[in-house]
Amino acid sequence: MLKHLLMAGTAAACLFAAGSAFADTADKTIALSNNYAGNSWRQAMLQSWKTVTDKAVADGVVKSADAFTTAENQATEQAAQIQNMILQGYDAIVINAASPTALNGAVKEACDAGITVVSFDGIVTEPCAWRVAVDFKKMGSGQLDYLAKRYPDGGNLLEIRGLAGTSVDTEIHEGIAAGVAANPKFKIVSEVQGDWTQTVAQKSVAGVLPSIPQVVGVVTQGGDGFGAAEAFTAAGRPTPTIIMGNRQDELAWWKQQKDKDGYETMSVSIAPGVSTLAFWVAQQILDGQEVPKDLVVPFLSIDQAGLEESLKTTPEGGVANVEYSQDDAKKVIAEAK
Repeated sequence: MLKHLLMAGTAAACLFAAGSAFADTADKTIALSNNYAGNSWRQAMLQSWKTVTDKAVADGVVKSADAFTTAENQATEQAAQIQNMILQGYDAIVINAASPTALNGAVKEACDAGITVVSFDGIVTEPCAWRVAVDFKKMGSGQLDYLAKRYPDGGNLLEIRGLAGTSVDTEIHEGIAAGVAANPKFKIVSEVQGDWTQTVAQKSVAGVLPSIPQVVGVVTQGGDGFGAAEAFTAAGRPTPTIIMGNRQDELAWWKQQKDKDGYETMSVSIAPGVSTLAFWVAQQILDGQEVPKDLVVPFLSIDQAGLEESLKTTPEGGVANVEYSQDDAKKVIAEAK
């Protein structure tokens, strides 16, 4: 009986090995279509992609993993970029999308050409594509949960929006609105555009400060916290509790204020390395694995106690980050089934 079981096990192992060889991705090509690279998060995202995919290519996992970024943050330009990738014959296209809907036509063209499409961060709604994202609404509402503990009596808030037209901006904003609805003692007294960039946020916040009342907090989307702090300082106004977005300049400023007078806040964002998770998801699909269309990864939060350690591991000018492995992708896929 034992002999028969061993023989059966050996046969199964041979079939598994044969299946794995059949589905090998060593000759597959993957491209990254990115719509925007104008802030530290996007730069870190592209660097993470390069770090992980260069090794994957060197290890023979895939043939190539080229990255492309459009010159302008325009859906029409990104759609044309995707159509060019179709003509070049890539096996998979990983997309950080300028719009959740405006690229759907180009994405459908790619799918119809037999190309695997995986969107992440800025996702697309075309049903043939896969989506890798965090719960951005929860990321928004969580800011209000934190502020409600800090300020039980509520107060006025300033909201800094992200890049207009993207799914990320819309969902974080909706989460913040839901958080305010659940904590009605808070009130958004002004909403400005920050484009996830320090300089834009600083200018936008500076423009509204003379006309708004005192605020207890600033709810954000990432890349805008330090700019907001600079604007309050320049205006000579007390610095409210500004939610940070895991950028090194934000964490460094936070530590300075903490050391000076015990300043407290929190920091939250999606890790730029989510691009590497999207890469491995595309690789697993090309490898013949069954992958659910929607995958959710946790966002990266930093609290008061974890500030120093996070700052130590975040490069100057960079963003607190996590890069993903093939095993990480397999785990996320398994959890979604």
